[in-house]
Formats: sequence, C-alpha cells, structure tokens
Amino acid sequence: MILLKNAKIISMDESFEREFTGDILMDGTVIKAVGRDLPAEGAEIFDLTGMTVVPGFVDAHCHIGLFEDGMGFEGDDGNEMSATSTPDMRAIDAINPFDRCFDEARSGGVTTCVTGPGSANVVGGTFCAIKTFGRDVEDMLLKETVAMKAAFGENPKRVYHSQKTIFTRMQIAATLRRTLIKAKEYDRKIALAGDDASKLPEKDLAMEALLPVVRRELPLKIHAHRADDILTAIRIAKEFNIRITLDHCTEGYMIPELIKETVDGLGAGVIVGPLLSDRGKIELRNLSFEAPRILYENGIPFAIMTDSPVIPEQYLPIEAGLAAREGLPEYEALKAITINAARITGLDDRIGSITAGKDADIAVFDGDPLQTLSHCVMTFINGKLCYKRG
Repeated sequence: MILLKNAKIISMDESFEREFTGDILMDGTVIKAVGRDLPAEGAEIFDLTGMTVVPGFVDAHCHIGLFEDGMGFEGDDGNEMSATSTPDMRAIDAINPFDRCFDEARSGGVTTCVTGPGSANVVGGTFCAIKTFGRDVEDMLLKETVAMKAAFGENPKRVYHSQKTIFTRMQIAATLRRTLIKAKEYDRKIALAGDDASKLPEKDLAMEALLPVVRRELPLKIHAHRADDILTAIRIAKEFNIRITLDHCTEGYMIPELIKETVDGLGAGVIVGPLLSDRGKIELRNLSFEAPRILYENGIPFAIMTDSPVIPEQYLPIEAGLAAREGLPEYEALKAITINAARITGLDDRIGSITAGKDADIAVFDGDPLQTLSHCVMTFINGKLCYKRG
C-alpha cells in the first residue's frame, strides 16, 4: 500500500470539496480511500505537504505510439492509405510501447491516452485506451476498443485526390454512407440467420468491426474542423442513429446552439483541439483558444486533446491552462483533461477522478497544474510510482 499524505487534493469527484488538504491510500492498482488523517499502518508514506495532487490526465484523442517520435516512414503507422475505408485497422496492432513519447507523457502527468489511426481515411479503424506505462501494449491496455475513427474535410480530399477516388466533400459523405449501409445489411443478414450458422454471411473483418457502431455500442469518432463538416457529421449520425464524438470541432464555437442540441439529443461528445498549434491548413483558419470558453458558456461539456504528435503529450495541461487564460474557469479546464475526457470516451468508471475504487492514476505537482512554471514531480499509474522528477 502507498499513502499520500498532507497534499492539496483536487479530486474532480463531486462528492468532495473542490480542493482540500488530505490523504490518498492506494492498495495495489486501485485507490482504496480518500480523506483526512487516513491510517498508515503497513503503507509506504509520501508526505506531500505543499504539493497539489490531481487525477492522472486523460488525452481523449491522440496518435501516440502510431506516429513514432524522431522517425520518418519507418515509424509512421497512423494512416493506412491503401483504401478510403479501412474499419478493420486496429490501433493496438501499430502502437510501439517503447516510443519515448510515453516517458514524456508521464513527465507531464498524462496517464491515459485514447490513441488510434489518423484522418487520411473516411473510416480509419478503431481507437484504444492505453496507460502511458507498461511493459507491452497488453500491459498498458485500459480498453481495446473505444471508438471507430471517421474523417471529414480536407484530409481525405488531399490524400485521395491523387488517386482519383475522392475530389469533394460529397464523396466523403457518400463513402461513409455506403460503408454504414453495408454494415447495416451485414447485421441484418446475421439477424436473419439466427441460430443457423449455414445462413450466416461470409465473415468480413471490416463489417465485423463496424457492427458495434451500427448497433450503437461504439461511437464513431469523427474528425471535423469546419462548421459545415461538423453539420454533415451530425446529419449522418441522425440518418443512421449512431453515436458520435465530434473531434477537433475547431469551428464548433461558431455554432454552439447546434452543438448543444446535438449533445443533448444524440448524447454526442465534444473533444476540442489541438489548440496550441499553427493554422497549417485552410480548415484551421478560425482556430481559437476562446473556443473552450464559448462552449462552456453554452452548457456544452467537452474535453481538450493534444492530437499528439501534433502537440506533445506533456503539454496537455498547458493547453488547458491557456484555455483558462482566455476565460475558461480553471476548474472547467481541469475537467477537460480529467473527468470530462474520461466520461466522453466512456472510461469514467475507471479513471478521471480521485475516487475510491478507481484506478490509482495520480499526478503530483509542485504548484498549479495549469501553470507553465509548475512541474509534475511524481506520477503514479495503477498504483506504481512510474515517474519522479530529478
């Protein structure tokens, strides 16, 4: 057991005060208790007087381990650009657990990353959730399948224009519709076969991967920057009655009423970012750090992401801090990289707050976690001290 004593705790658990000085007891891989003056018999004790403790940060959208740091083509495994639709691709088959970016993530207090294919393809494959510490992918895995990636806008147009398969946004939407219709038909044939195995359709890995999407068991994680692409994503989600998250959502702050209706009506999630980047393509022309504040003021829960390697993982709290500088309340900024990120990705039963029974993923800072002058001094993942500054 490990006991963290006398820390300023920001638990992100609504059953506690927002901030209080207290203790956290970790037993094995989970948090056993949170409170004041917890018994320490048999525990390894860390006196954290003057330190601030928060839940390990959660990046709701990135590509860590798939676009490897400091490498070119050899380490570029994030986009399978051999077909416009590749739902049978799985992030877990491409992640390099020895990528040094995992070490850097831990040094910034980031303990969980939702990572997967990039946005070259209209349908790209499945994202997984992994911890940033472990001996291999299986050891790091929190959840094998979190979402199915889809993409609108500039990226599929750019990649497939040269192959003369996609020229317009109309074709992107049509490609997604055809793929979803095929998956629904595959599901219908399975239902008609019932218990008669001889009537089952021939096994199709791509369609098997899409079954949880058309059955509303798995969200479509939709890359969409421009407002018109966001609205197309919403339109298709309504047509096919599927769950979605709106990822990047760069111009979402320009249509907050419509985003709010979608969040309330479809149960959609919003994942904003990366914010700390240049406007490297046309659809980023309205990128703004004011977006989180505007979404918050319109009652829209959201997460902030890095899109790593676009923004290195260790700067996730810096992104949240800059959003706070532009008017987002600091507590809401912390929520965007902890409990909100966990809820939107369906992982809040395990991570996102310092709560008894949840995974013992904890970051310790020597100051305000959202301030650039503060350091993450310790990171615990699954109850193990896996990073210590200095």
